[in-house]
Amino acid sequence: MNGWRRKGDTIVAGFEQQEAAVLRGLVSQLEDMLTARAEEAPQDELAELTGIRMGPTESPDDPVLSRLLPDFHKLDPDNPTREDIDSAAAMRSIHEPELLDKKVGVAKIVLDTLPRDGGNVRLTFEQADAWLGALNDVRLALGTALDVTEDMPDELPEDDPRAPHLGVYHWLTWVQETLIQSLTS
Repeated sequence: MNGWRRKGDTIVAGFEQQEAAVLRGLVSQLEDMLTARAEEAPQDELAELTGIRMGPTESPDDPVLSRLLPDFHKLDPDNPTREDIDSAAAMRSIHEPELLDKKVGVAKIVLDTLPRDGGNVRLTFEQADAWLGALNDVRLALGTALDVTEDMPDELPEDDPRAPHLGVYHWLTWVQETLIQSLTS
């Protein structure tokens, strides 16, 4: 990939077959995780009648999902009150379905616009914004799985099982940065 570039009202990049396969695989896995979480939401007859969906009240146990779906109301870890706990549960139940829809939606846009065998990608500004969201989500997920921190070296020893994945994380960072640059130029 040579990086994103702006051509008039279009954002363009070319992906090699392997790059497209890696990105499609990561975005597909993320979409599957998010869709599974959405399907875990409680089914409520009143919600079906009114069209108001309610999500789960508990934070995800999975660290990756927990990073992608953070609490909407922070609790004081030293002194969580019943009121704060109830408020956090209510906020999650109300807002998580919308957040899941947004994240699954941007993943679908990437999968719809990225050719399976690689090749050129031409995006509208709206699609490019969706790509930014999906790339950010994939980087957050991968960074959480790899336990990426600010003081982590750019390269890990070859015998570290995270080493090849860290290279993908850095590549995704570059893809995201060039996309931002093309949108702001």
